[in-house]
Amino acid sequence: MRTPTTPGVGILLLDTRFPRVLGDIGNKDTWPFPVRYKTVDGATPEAIVQGDPRELLGAFVAAAQELIREGVQGITTTCGFLSLLQDDLKSSLAVPVATSALMQIPLINALLPPAKRAGVITISRNSLSTAHLLAAGAPIDTPVIGTDGSLFSTAILGNSPELDTAAAQVEIRTAAQELCQRHPDIGALVLECTNMPPYAAAVAKATGLPVYSIYSFVSWFQSGLRPRIF
Repeated sequence: MRTPTTPGVGILLLDTRFPRVLGDIGNKDTWPFPVRYKTVDGATPEAIVQGDPRELLGAFVAAAQELIREGVQGITTTCGFLSLLQDDLKSSLAVPVATSALMQIPLINALLPPAKRAGVITISRNSLSTAHLLAAGAPIDTPVIGTDGSLFSTAILGNSPELDTAAAQVEIRTAAQELCQRHPDIGALVLECTNMPPYAAAVAKATGLPVYSIYSFVSWFQSGLRPRIF
């Protein structure tokens, strides 16, 4: 039941043990507003990114319904690959659902100058398919680069208890620069992975472009669920 102090946003956590550093969606201190978490048992990074998350739909719905009973007004998740569950979750739940940072792509494209478009940095280019983009409402020709094989991707997908954040920043920044070199028409970047926001500022500085992530998406989401009182 909702109370005046109940968080507006409920966050479905993957079943993880890797460090949730400041800026990561799973660190409560990342948010300038209260959030509520619920872990989806069995939803490991490998199962969601390299498997088919639709096989765990029932577990996601059950966890979301628990959060709704606890009073949250909207549901988000901790993996951009869960765009595949967007339609099923919003059809099963009685509150707004924002599964993936990729859902920002259509709006970003609408904001950019003519002949410019958003590009995506993902934790696994090998796994991100046109189905994920279509489920997010994004063009299937959206430029994408992955950090496949990096220390960052290996740690997150392997659910390692250790994460070299300095190396991760270099790897993600380098991927962003390479993507922009390949596609000079990129006018903004979207970080698919919800563990990448700690490095967004470094990416923006290196590329000179706006950088959007699950942090920007959920901050916007919250602003509608709980409008600021002026």
